[in-house]
Order: sequence, then C-alpha cells, then structure tokens
Amino acid sequence: EIDEFINEVAILSQVIHKNIVKLHGCCLETEVPLLAYEFISNGTLNDHLHIEALNSLPWRDRLRIASEIGKALAYLHSGISAPVLHRDIKPSNILLDDALTAKVSDFGASRYILMDQTGVTTTLVQGTRGYLDPMYYYTGRLSDKSDVYSFGVLLIELLTRKKPTLYVSSEGDGLAAHFATLFAEGNLLKIVDPQVVKEGGREVEEAAALAVSCIKLRGEERPTMRQVEMALEALVAPGEHAIEDLAAKTDEEKHVALSYPSASRRSNIEDASRCYSLEEEFMFSARYPR
Repeated sequence: EIDEFINEVAILSQVIHKNIVKLHGCCLETEVPLLAYEFISNGTLNDHLHIEALNSLPWRDRLRIASEIGKALAYLHSGISAPVLHRDIKPSNILLDDALTAKVSDFGASRYILMDQTGVTTTLVQGTRGYLDPMYYYTGRLSDKSDVYSFGVLLIELLTRKKPTLYVSSEGDGLAAHFATLFAEGNLLKIVDPQVVKEGGREVEEAAALAVSCIKLRGEERPTMRQVEMALEALVAPGEHAIEDLAAKTDEEKHVALSYPSASRRSNIEDASRCYSLEEEFMFSARYPR
C-alpha cells in the first residue's frame, strides 16, 4: 500500500492533462498517508453508465468521454518524457466532473517505462479481470498495448452497457470475446445497447470496429493510443453534422447498418473464434490464484 502511495505521488506530480485527475498534495503525518486530489463532484463513469433506469448516458456523451480517456492515455504513453502505463483502465477509475468531463484516476498500479522500451516484464500481474490483457496475464510482459486492450474493453462497455466482470454469453464467452464474434458476424444488434442503436449513427459501427481492433489477441496488431485518439477525434468532430445525418436516417436503416455482415467481416469470424478461445481460458483461470 505504501509502494502504491509513493508510485501515485511520483507519477501524478509530473503529469499535467485536463483529462487526468490533479494531485494537489499529500499528508504523511497521519497513520495512513493521505493524498489530496482536485475535487471531482460527479462520481465515476461506472456510476453514470450502470444505472437501473432504462436510459443511461446519451451516446454522444459516451463517445466524447471515450475520446477524452483516449487523449489522456495517448498523453501518458507518448506525450511525456517518461511514458506511463496505467495498468487498470476501467469505468470505476474514470471520474466525471459536473460537465461530464472524464478524469483518469488511480495510478497506484501504474508503471514508468523508458522512452525506447516497448514494455517491461513484471513479477506481479495487476489489473481487473475482464479488462486485463490476456497476453500480459500469461506472459507478465506489460506494454502500452496492455492499456490499449483495457481501453478497448471499456469502449465495448460504453457500446453495450454490460459489465465485463459479470458478463458471460450463452456460449460461455466473456464480453470482449462475444462482442468480437458478433462484430465479425455482423450481428451487433444482439449486444449493442438499444439506446445507442436509437441515438447513434454510423459512428456506432466505426466505434465498434475500433474497439475490436483494440482487443486483438496479439499486442502488435492493436493500434497505439495515439492512433485510437485520432480515430475517436474523427468520430466526435462531426458534431452537428452527425446529428443531422442521424435525424435523416430511419430506424430501419440504422438496424441494417448494424446487422449486415460485410465480406471482410465474414472472413474474420474463424479468426475471432480462434483468437478469443484464449480469453475464455483466461477468464476461467483468473478466478483462481496464480
């Protein structure tokens, strides 16, 4: 716990970004050391997304929040002299202010890497089941692509409003595996949040494609967070034009876009099934101590 405290102070005292929670100071005169952060009054992304009401956060807010998280991670990976790997990206570690602006928090498990390093080998695998990169879990090799994987799962959670820590499909797949398979089959309507289908335009399908690219089994096949940031900026940027396009689309047209398998997707179904069989093994083994 002391190590995590020191780690968080060391990292947050050197990063300045509007989408990363600010550390104002610390107190060492108490029995348990205390950290003083900026006051973020509106709870976490998890609080706002997983409510009991029929409708949750509007789709445009979800997409913007994803973009803000992407900006923060891209900054941590490539915008500072000593890159930082967060290691535990999930909705409960994303704070929201009164304007629903995202603030990445909880750097207790984070790691520095050298600018020319591609990753580090760790003796203790840390993270949250459901969001944890399977290859990192099995090899102990932590890289920026481990954060990319966790972000991809978070993006899927924003699209589906389903919790990766709890979700199991009728076939026994976890959320990431099932989403990837349905995407390959062109059956996203079976899993995407109905509110997102109703409110979203073509950017829903593009966000889904981005999420699937982030959760590819092999880290080298995943995009960098800088590439993810740019892709999400392109989806958020249209703004009013996207809303106008949405208004012009009928419900039937939106359903067709999410349920028609393209030729390239059909060719990927076998690959998705093969790649994500490892995730099923990982989800099972993660229930028990290593």
